[in-house]
Amino acid sequence: MAADASKPFFPAAPHSALLPSRSAAARASLDGSYWRAFRSSELVSGADFPITDLTFSPTAASPTLAAAWSTSLHLFSGDPLQSLRRISVAGDLAFSPSFRCDGALLAAGDKRGVVRVFRGDKPATGAALRTLRAHAAETRVVRYPVAGGDKLHLFTAGDDALLAYWDVPSETPVFTVPAAHRDYIRGGAASPADHNIFATGSYDRSVKLWDARTGNSGPSLSFSHGELVESVLFLPSGGLLATAGGNVVKIWDVIGGGRLVHSVESHVKTVMALALGKMANTGETRLLSAGIDGYVKSFDFGKFKITHSLRHPQPLLSVACSPCGSVLVAGSAKGKIYMGTRKKKAVDEEDEGKKAASGEIVWVSPEPEKPVLMPNYYRYFLRGQNEKAKEGDLVIEKPKKVKVAEHDKLLRKFRHKDALVSALAKNNPRSAVAVMEELVARRKLVRCIGNLDTEELGLLLEFLRRNATLPRYARFLLGVANKVLEMREEDIRSDEKLRMHIRNLKRMVAEEIQIQHTLQGIQGMISPMLALATR
Repeated sequence: MAADASKPFFPAAPHSALLPSRSAAARASLDGSYWRAFRSSELVSGADFPITDLTFSPTAASPTLAAAWSTSLHLFSGDPLQSLRRISVAGDLAFSPSFRCDGALLAAGDKRGVVRVFRGDKPATGAALRTLRAHAAETRVVRYPVAGGDKLHLFTAGDDALLAYWDVPSETPVFTVPAAHRDYIRGGAASPADHNIFATGSYDRSVKLWDARTGNSGPSLSFSHGELVESVLFLPSGGLLATAGGNVVKIWDVIGGGRLVHSVESHVKTVMALALGKMANTGETRLLSAGIDGYVKSFDFGKFKITHSLRHPQPLLSVACSPCGSVLVAGSAKGKIYMGTRKKKAVDEEDEGKKAASGEIVWVSPEPEKPVLMPNYYRYFLRGQNEKAKEGDLVIEKPKKVKVAEHDKLLRKFRHKDALVSALAKNNPRSAVAVMEELVARRKLVRCIGNLDTEELGLLLEFLRRNATLPRYARFLLGVANKVLEMREEDIRSDEKLRMHIRNLKRMVAEEIQIQHTLQGIQGMISPMLALATR
């Protein structure tokens, strides 16, 4: 019996119902689907000692993690991560582990201000190779240079506000800067563009850039973050610097003289740590921030938007991502390290290449025939959607999409000042007052008023002049007017346009008071007449 050539019998084409659906992947964002692929687990769970710092080795073939936990440094390695060894720091609390650019050495500070250098690539050794002594208090910042392959130097800073730049082989400081800040130094980062440039952040709310070539002559650049600075981090280009303090993460243009580029207020509590995370599927880099609210936020600094949030059950003090982007770890304030590992996908092309090289026949399944529409197909119910309605047909219109106002979009992105300015520019009292009340509920109205420039402040004063006497909004807007006068008195005195707005507002309030006095007089005349009429 001859076989029917029109119907190939080998290989069999898979049924369409067995093929994976792509609808969920199409709806999910690229960043969201990437970070949701991480499987969460607990790497360490023990005594209630905070995990103050986490860092990965930059050059290891498999991820190598160093964690500062109590009086020791814990090293983890492998895929998945497993405990490698424990390095004791002479009975003192350990802080800020930092790998050298080649991963061979690991430096860390302690509570007494001593910085020790260990071997980071040999599991058998645990004694310190070098001991650096200059600080009189906790050494919270220890950083090796990132760029240029510099293996001889590192810089340290601590709670004594001392900044030191070390020649590690000789155990002597190249230079020191006493009172580099006016308070504890808790953040530090080395530039990825130049091994001589590094930045520090302090509890005095300032961030300073230093150049090792100029020695102790002072900072090359200084600007204020506005909150107690917990962490600083250079972005990959070296021209942008991220700072974390309070619940705000700010991006600064250090090449442009410390200009504020963007401000992110996505956390509800203090942001404690910053890190860079590489997305293995696209090769792009994201800024990761961890806070006491238990969230790790992924921020796309190219588009200036939050792309994903990871929630943890405990307050977080540290965060790190492996150079290959396959492992994400976060350290809590109660001694737990949460580890997320991403499942690696098999590469079918390599198997096909091996089969072709060995001479095996690679069968290619034929193109599936177009199925006949049946009532059990989804497409069956989509028939006729492009047909035009005929006379006498009942037409059911699709509900129109609700249009969201510009200030509502900005509020959803936590751009509070821009939302206030957008509402004021529309000159709609109802929308503007609603935005102000929302900012009061978020406790951001006072900060927004303080950040307004002269033109925006004039827009706010003009709005108050027009609407402060409306009975519906008078109580709230007059309170806002008093707060503006209290906070921005110096700016108003120094600008003629702002003084004109204040004079107009004062005249409007005086006219309203006169109207109210007149109405009270009329009410006093009518009240006796109404009383007699009721008798």
